[in-house]
Amino acid sequence: MSRHPLAEVFGFPTSNFSDEAERHRLKRLCPYNNKVPNCTKDKAKDPLGVCSVFEDEKIVITCPIRFRQNWMIADEAAAFFFPSTVSWTSLTEVRLPDKLGHTAENIDVVLVAYDEQERVIDFGSLEVQAVYISGNIRNAFEHYMLEPKIRYNMTWTSQYYPRPDYLSSSRKRLAPQLIYKGGILNKWNKKMAVVVDEHFFSTLPVLPETNPDKADIAWLVYGLTFDTTQNRYNLVRNRTVYTPFAQSLASITTAEAGPVDNFIEHLQQKNSMKSWRTVPLQMLLH
Repeated sequence: MSRHPLAEVFGFPTSNFSDEAERHRLKRLCPYNNKVPNCTKDKAKDPLGVCSVFEDEKIVITCPIRFRQNWMIADEAAAFFFPSTVSWTSLTEVRLPDKLGHTAENIDVVLVAYDEQERVIDFGSLEVQAVYISGNIRNAFEHYMLEPKIRYNMTWTSQYYPRPDYLSSSRKRLAPQLIYKGGILNKWNKKMAVVVDEHFFSTLPVLPETNPDKADIAWLVYGLTFDTTQNRYNLVRNRTVYTPFAQSLASITTAEAGPVDNFIEHLQQKNSMKSWRTVPLQMLLH
């Protein structure tokens, strides 16, 4: 079990002191195909270079760029979008307009299929959903970065100990993406691939599965495996789940209801407290 939350910093385990790892920490570099050589997470000039965190014995990916290792996600999304004979390329951060021309956010990656004259003949949307963190991860990161060789195995105690926040990741990010961007793409009869961490995916409601040729969404579920020879983690696809759009959206955006009796009891308690607070002072003094 880890004694601190940091699994990967600037692409390397905290215990990796190879020349390459040292260079990435010194130069604040990203090895996973960021739009620039440097890490830009949180702040461009003072980036929060945490790629993944420990949750007890699990490792959870918390940076969306981390999923770009070797661009495996693009290859696997393309296999869902297009026939194997089609030529394609990828475009990042593509503006998606609604009917009025307003931007309904950017698409993380658009895979574009083209013909021999390089005319676009099809496209698909690749969305990447990393896991949000609750608590303060920057304090642990900055403490480690001051003396990595001494603090790589530090014991970190904090009132705001950082942990994966799966609920916020689904409610604040994943669900809105499916509603707005997914809604537009589905109207256009275009497919989506959604890249998620395996531990995050396990917290989602059970999604209705279908055959790949009938699916609107392919959920590409990834995890990290440790390579002892390199002292590095590698991105590995855990599974792919194919689902229809409407049913998936309903599953993710519909909260599971608990017993109504519990809520009534909660109302009763609050109402009783209100009644106590509104008793006249002179009655309390007798």
